[in-house]
Order: sequence, then structure tokens, then C-alpha cells
Amino acid sequence: MKKLFVLICLLPCIQVASKAQNSKHTFALGDTVFLLDNKPFQLISGEIHCTRVPREYWRDRLKKAKAMGLNTIGTYVFWNALEPEEGKFDFKGNNDIAEFVKIASEEGLWVILRPSPYACAEWEFGGYPYWLLKDKTLKVRSKDPKFLNAYHDYIMQLGKQLSPYLITNGGNILMVQIENEYGSYSNDKEYLDINRKIFIEGGFNGLLFTCDGPSQMPAGYLPGFLPAVNGLDNPKEVKELINKYHNGKGPYYIAEWYPGWFDSWGSAHQTSNGDEDAKKLDTILSAGISINLYMFHGGTTRGFMNGANMSKNDPYSPQTSSYDYDAPLDEAGNPTAKYLKFRAVIEKHLPTGEKLPSIPSNNKTIAIDSIKLTKQFDLFSNLSQPVLAEHPLSFEDLGQAYGFVLYRTTIKNAINGELKITELRDFATIYLNGELVGTLDRRLKQNSILLNAPANAILDILVENNGRINYGTYLTDNRQGITENVTLNNTELVSWKMYKFPFQSMDKLKFSSIYKNTTFHASFYKGEFELTETGDTFLDMRGFGKGFVFLNGYNLGKYWYIGPQQTIYIPAGWLKKGNNEVIVFDELMGNHQKIKTLGQPVLNEVNK
Repeated sequence: MKKLFVLICLLPCIQVASKAQNSKHTFALGDTVFLLDNKPFQLISGEIHCTRVPREYWRDRLKKAKAMGLNTIGTYVFWNALEPEEGKFDFKGNNDIAEFVKIASEEGLWVILRPSPYACAEWEFGGYPYWLLKDKTLKVRSKDPKFLNAYHDYIMQLGKQLSPYLITNGGNILMVQIENEYGSYSNDKEYLDINRKIFIEGGFNGLLFTCDGPSQMPAGYLPGFLPAVNGLDNPKEVKELINKYHNGKGPYYIAEWYPGWFDSWGSAHQTSNGDEDAKKLDTILSAGISINLYMFHGGTTRGFMNGANMSKNDPYSPQTSSYDYDAPLDEAGNPTAKYLKFRAVIEKHLPTGEKLPSIPSNNKTIAIDSIKLTKQFDLFSNLSQPVLAEHPLSFEDLGQAYGFVLYRTTIKNAINGELKITELRDFATIYLNGELVGTLDRRLKQNSILLNAPANAILDILVENNGRINYGTYLTDNRQGITENVTLNNTELVSWKMYKFPFQSMDKLKFSSIYKNTTFHASFYKGEFELTETGDTFLDMRGFGKGFVFLNGYNLGKYWYIGPQQTIYIPAGWLKKGNNEVIVFDELMGNHQKIKTLGQPVLNEVNK
């Protein structure tokens, strides 16, 4: 009887296992094409990052991907989102990458997974967690044992989440990328092979691949593994290049094809010609080449997670919070004219008898004429306990990832001269006895300002992390704040108090209903508003200076009057019927009384 009871209890498990086994597919590399269940399969993929899209909208965006004709989703995984502090992993909410992959499967989509812990992606530090920078001797993206140990631990945790979804285990993940554009950084094949071994140990037992730009492939590919190409759309060149580094064989995969581009603060909004893009897409698909559109849907880089570019020839350039990318699906997840053009092209290449699903309707939008900002929080009047040190400490030395640090010291003797901050990272507002005297912007290579200081003057330097560099050789030089020293007329200033403002939440702010004269003083402004209906909307930040916004506890991202982004997207799912709360931080302008929302974004206004 006991044996019979055990058998009855196990029967559902046996049935589930049998069903999984029966539904198991195979995915392999043919000489010229991918093979799904031993039949030719052309990847028509589009990139979406679940961290950039509100979880409430994952299914909506994936349905729209399917309706445009995509059969696959490409997605990066951001290490710094999943392990924000060393050893503390977070796979909840918008970080639930396994659930995102599962929903893709339910919507009939395959997945190309790109967790290669360096992502680039216009994301803070290219996806590396800030805490790797606490040790000045640690070198990311190298064979440094300290880096590899941290990397190994992360991939082991990620494998627990995602290896069950590999096609080799009955799931929908077809391939896994083990490094990302490594040829743009270095050429160490031993390092690449260590990546491969770590991924296999983590349970990623399916097909592995690398991707690089055309000129970078010789340095970035790993012999014996598929080398995909980025940024190339001439079929003849794609095939010749992959053949050269893959033993004369395919399949041919463009891992990143760019029908759009990202925006940087102070530069024009980037767009591409949809008609020309559609023709290129048609040519690529007609040649039998597999493709991943970067991006299909960009979404928004929330919080303080935007990255920045910098090279020997180009100055520091942080990216906007909007990651609209001029993609087929816009920042709010609505199909664009480009979407319709691409859908028409893909429809031509469908197998006989196959039809695309209808396009889901656009999301509802609302606009609010005026939200009164009735309470204020003056940053300088509400300082917590400082950290004391003889010399300024970086964010990393202070154990702070993102946000702001206020550096304070006293200038004992009256002096008139040049204040210089060596290696400022990245934007500073400078106050003398509470009065704003100037700003310094790393983008503009500014590091000094003239001061006329009376005796015993209090010098405040509020420093903002504008985004760590996400691409190129400067990855290894990414510490934030005042990273070296401050001098006044070539004499170093010492005895610093440092106040930490990571702004992970707004819970501890103590607002006052009495406005101070803060025309040029860093302050928070709070407003409440009632809604009888919800819908997507866009905060209109024109008239504000530089800062960020929280809504109902969500950090919506950054704004900066220089543009081109002048609005901040609010998804309907983050609004509530009834009472809502908005908190705006502005470090450059003050005395804000109200704010409004619009039914559409403003992404193309640049102010010098």
C-alpha cells in the first residue's frame, strides 16, 4: 500500500516530466543557417531589456514584438541590478529575468540571452556593480583573480535562475553570449576561454557565442564558437566576415543591427530613416541572415543607471534617462511608423500559410494641466551625520554607489584665487557660505573656478555621479566623486566633512510647507494629486534645472534642461486612482510651484 501511495503521489510529477521531455526542442549550428529541430531557422529578433520596462508591461511589449513578426527576443542581463551590493542578490520585481523569459515563452518567443557580465548598453559601468571599484587594484574584464571570483559567484547565481530555461533543458533560451564586443577592449583569448568555462560551470550548457564590430572581431572572437557581428548590414560582408573566423561556415547572425541610436545630454536627438532601414531589413532577410534589432523597444533607464561614453578623442558624455532609441516600439511601448514598415517587410518573409497576429492597441494616455508643489525640503538644512576625513573620499570609499555626496570644509583665511578639483566625477555645484558661486561639468572639461572667500568661509561642493563610463578603455578608471584632491591657489584643502545622499528612497525627507528663498539652492519639491483614471503620461520638465523625480516611491530617472530629453515617462501602472505623490529634486533652479504632464514625450529640444 505504501508503494502504491508513493506511486500515486509521483504520478503528476512523472506526467510533467514526460510532457517537458516531449516538448523538448533542439537548436544547432548548420553550415549556413541555424537549425531548430534539425530544420533551417532564421532568427528575426529584437532587443528588449526587462530592467528598462515596467514589469506590468512585459507581456504587452512581447505581444507587440510577436505582432511585428519577431520570433526571438534578445536581452542583456545587468549584473549591477541583480547584485547591487556584494553577495546580496535581487531577482525580484523588474529584476526577475526568469519571469521575463517565461512570459516570452508563453507568447511564443525564443530568447537570445546576453548575460556576459559586461553589457555596455548605455548602462551604468556597462553593467558592472560599483562595489568592484572599492578595491583600487582590482581590474574588471581581466584575469585578475579578485574580479574572476566575483564574476564566478554572479554567474553561479544567474545559472540557478536561468539554466532551467535553456533549450537544452526544455526551455526557450536558444543561445547565450559569453562576452560582449570584447574586441573593442582587448584581445586575450585565455580570458575569453575563462568566460566560457565559468558559463558552463554555471549550467549554461547550450550554444555559446560572442559578438563584435567588424574591425574588432579578430580580437574579440573565441575560436570554435560562433562569432556574431554587430553594426553591419551588407549580406556579402556579413557572410565573408563570419566565414573568416568560423572555419569557413555560418550561421550568419547580426547580433546588433541599429535601426536607431541612443541620446546623450546636450546633443541632438538621434533618429534614423525608417524607409531606408526597412529596405536594409528586407535585404538581410532575403539573404537568409539572422538578425537582432538593437533596439526593438528601448524603454527608460530608471534611477541613476544611465552610463556614459568617453575616449581619448571624445570628452565624457553621459546618456539620457530616455532610452527611446528611435526604436520601432517607442519609449512608452507604442508602435511607430518604423514598426509598421518593419512588420510589412517581415510579413513578406513568413512561411507559406503563416500570418501575423493583429497589433495590440496603443496604451491609453492622460495629461494633467497642473500639479501643485506645496512642500519643500532644503538639502543643506537637513544634513545627517557626516563622514570625517583629512582628504576627500570617493563614492566607492564611502560605500555609496550612485546619487550625490556633499563635501564640506572651512576656508580659515580670507583668500581670492582659483579653486581646482582634480579628477571631478562628474558634476559639481559649488557654494560659499550657502550661496551658489558656480558649477563644474566634466562634459565640458571644467575643473576650476575663481573664488573670493572671506575668513572662515564654509565651502560646499555637491557632487553628482552623472553615470560611470560604459564603453572603452576607461572602464578601469570609473571611481566617482572627488577622486583626488581640491586645491585653492595650489594649496590643498583638508579636513573634510562628507554627507552621503544615495537617494534610494524619499522616506526620510522632512518637508516643510514654508518655502525658503531657494532660487539657486538644491531642494526637493513635493506635490500630491488625485486621479479618477490612470494612463501613460509624461512629466514636462521644461522650466526645471537638473535633477531627478520620484513618483509613488519609484525613481523615474533624470532630467536636465540642456536636453534633448525634456520629459520623463510615467507608466500607467505606477499611477493610482486616488492620491498620488510626486517629488522633484532640482540642484540648479528653485522656487518651483507646479508641474504638469503631457500626453506625448518631448525628446528633441536642446538648450545651450
